[in-house]
Amino acid sequence: MKKLLFTILTFALFQSIQAQGILDKLNKKLKTDTTVKSNRSLDGVLNRKSGNNLSSAEIIDGLKEALSVGTNNTTLKLGAADGFYKDAVLKILMPEEAKQVESVLRKAGMGSMVDKAILSMNRAAEDATKEVGDIFLGAIKGMTVNDGLSILKGGDFAATEYLRKTSSTALTEKMRPVIETSLKKFDATTYWKDVFTQYNRLSFKKVDTDLISYVTDKSLDALFYTIAQEEQKIRKDPAAQVTSLLKKVFAQP
Repeated sequence: MKKLLFTILTFALFQSIQAQGILDKLNKKLKTDTTVKSNRSLDGVLNRKSGNNLSSAEIIDGLKEALSVGTNNTTLKLGAADGFYKDAVLKILMPEEAKQVESVLRKAGMGSMVDKAILSMNRAAEDATKEVGDIFLGAIKGMTVNDGLSILKGGDFAATEYLRKTSSTALTEKMRPVIETSLKKFDATTYWKDVFTQYNRLSFKKVDTDLISYVTDKSLDALFYTIAQEEQKIRKDPAAQVTSLLKKVFAQP
């Protein structure tokens, strides 16, 4: 009797182990199928958006490359001598609250002082722009598939907005001390003090502004404006698609 009971229990245990093995295989198969379907679904969304038969990895790499090219072109352009100063759109001028200051001083024959203050602000911005390539690189490397999907679903400047969202704080922290040092190097703080000292002698309404914050904010605006222009070119102009991957990802369907 004991022998028969032992045989029955052994058989039941074997059946249970065998069933568990089959179940494990099924679960593994289901997980694999779900992952494959998910990846295929993602690839489908990406390709419907890009109009090309590319994998999600290729498209994300293409977006990263586009941002790398765009940010590199931007820092080279704006970090060069006169990158800000001789650009009619990006040139940093006196802040709004100082427009009257500028007008009064120019009328009083002190235009040269104002011009020196404006030149030194732009030189500081050019200096700071040279220092930010690593911050952009970090933001680009950190791009996820979900980030890529958001960019593809967004407008023509979605990649620039991604950079603005992910790197603005780090850029401000990096640029502000460089700008402060550069403003001193180019005597901007001296010119700025002279400008407002002279104006405040002529006016009952005293005016002042935070020079470092002002130049930092204007520099950031110029950076993202220029990156946006680069992004637009890469998306639309085949001549700006300077690598085979960019041509592949951004080719018009």
